[in-house]
Amino acid sequence: MLFVVDALVCGVGQTIYERYGGFKTISRIVMTFYEMALDSDQIGSHFEDIDMPRLIDHQTKFVSSMVGGPASFSDERIEAVHRHLNISHADFDEMAELFAEALSMHGMEDSHIKIVLQAIESKRAIIVARDVA
Repeated sequence: MLFVVDALVCGVGQTIYERYGGFKTISRIVMTFYEMALDSDQIGSHFEDIDMPRLIDHQTKFVSSMVGGPASFSDERIEAVHRHLNISHADFDEMAELFAEALSMHGMEDSHIKIVLQAIESKRAIIVARDVA
């Protein structure tokens, strides 16, 4: 992982994952994000003909791993999953903005949202398509 795990600690040795209720809360945040993403003119089309329950499950595990949870994803796997999607910087920016909104809607503190967005930003280079960038 490219981010510093210490940044995920938000008080008395507690990770952001633990602080906000673990997998159950992260799952709710991810579902809220996808509700907004599906309505987005910028990125909604990326989710046509997608098995959304499966995607939500995978994304919940991925986000959990990024905020101190138990799952783990290699950069190679993340890049391989996104390679064929032709995600642009504008798409990535929209995703980050909507995800920040979902985090806020579920009560995450601004300082913790910043940490989560930094972790997500650290994956931009392997998610955004090189020929679309």
